[in-house]
Amino acid sequence: MQHAVRPRTLPRPATLPAPRPRTPRVRSLIDADALRVLHRAARVLLDDLPQLTDRLVAVLQEQEPAYRAAVQDDAGAVWQEVHRSLRHSICSLLDPRGARDGARRCSWKIGAARAEQGLPLDALLHAFRLGGSLVWQGLLEETSRTAPEDVRLLVHVASDVWDFVDEHCTLVADAYRQTERQLAWRRENRVRLLAAALLDGTSRIADLPEAARALGLPEDGRYVVVAVDGGGLAGGPGARAVLAPGVRVHWHTGVDADYGIVLTGDGEEAAVPQEQTPGARVGVSGPVEGLAAVGAARRLADTALSLSPESGGTVRLAEHLPAALVVSSPELGTALADRLLGPLAHLEPADAEVLLDTLATWLACDGSAQRASRRLYCHRNTVLNRLRRYEQLSGRSLSRPCDLVEVSLALTARTLLRR
Repeated sequence: MQHAVRPRTLPRPATLPAPRPRTPRVRSLIDADALRVLHRAARVLLDDLPQLTDRLVAVLQEQEPAYRAAVQDDAGAVWQEVHRSLRHSICSLLDPRGARDGARRCSWKIGAARAEQGLPLDALLHAFRLGGSLVWQGLLEETSRTAPEDVRLLVHVASDVWDFVDEHCTLVADAYRQTERQLAWRRENRVRLLAAALLDGTSRIADLPEAARALGLPEDGRYVVVAVDGGGLAGGPGARAVLAPGVRVHWHTGVDADYGIVLTGDGEEAAVPQEQTPGARVGVSGPVEGLAAVGAARRLADTALSLSPESGGTVRLAEHLPAALVVSSPELGTALADRLLGPLAHLEPADAEVLLDTLATWLACDGSAQRASRRLYCHRNTVLNRLRRYEQLSGRSLSRPCDLVEVSLALTARTLLRR
């Protein structure tokens, strides 16, 4: 039975979206004067960029705990990131067309990098808005210092400054979310691969600690594997079986069957589903010790699943070991059935079926001819006569334990292997 990981579509790689087209506006003479004032102040800010960077880093440390921790971890990297972002922002004020693509790439890379590092998105957006506020404040301060009468002209370019900030906040958020989706896919895919390797029995010893962390299960523990046919149990993936409260289980979706790796502790009853949809087929392995043995448990669960009736039901391997032996070696099972039941082949099919049905019913009634006769709606002596007839045809004695075991296994093989 295959239990490979179902293919998942790889998320599209993070790509820088095309810039939104801007509606050109006609500049008035006042706008032209405002641009001259803006450029003059921006050039001063660009010359004083290291000091401006120091100010923004200090503000971030004061107002954003996430950046406070980032500065403690790598102050130089944070300073360089802020410096690059401010430089691109100010250059975009001086040359919007020439600097726009570089500024967008810079913001996109910052958004993606911070997503990989786990910095909260809210903190990142706040940092960009603080940077915009600091640049705007610097423009006002510089103009007030050198030409106070021109401060009023900056009002005419304020929308340009804040449009830039809004655009780059959107860029950063898009980059962050795309990267976050990719990281989530990679984590989920890694978990699927680790779980598949455990169930295959191909996990490397070196990978077991990672698998334990990824699946949220201890490396050393007592486990049972639950195999569920493609029909599934109540709910979707991860909710195919309603197990006992508090049971820790990791569900893995396969091609023909789904598997639950269940931490059982001291009791195996917890691994038996308490609820399932009608027609669902479930097989429960015996217990194994440690994640390294989950592959063996999966094979046992597959065997138990193969014993589950087509109409549905749960089969615990521990309660069906003779049948499990038969289906585990169908060639030997077939050979045993031929040897023990083959002598009936020369009979009429209906006659042979009566003898086989009587044998199976007598065994199911623990060797009681009286109880078997009630189930078969015939006299007790009829049951005994049929049993003696089988003994005569097969040369076996149902009173001999060794022969009785072989007959029981042969009947089981006949039932299971002709499905």
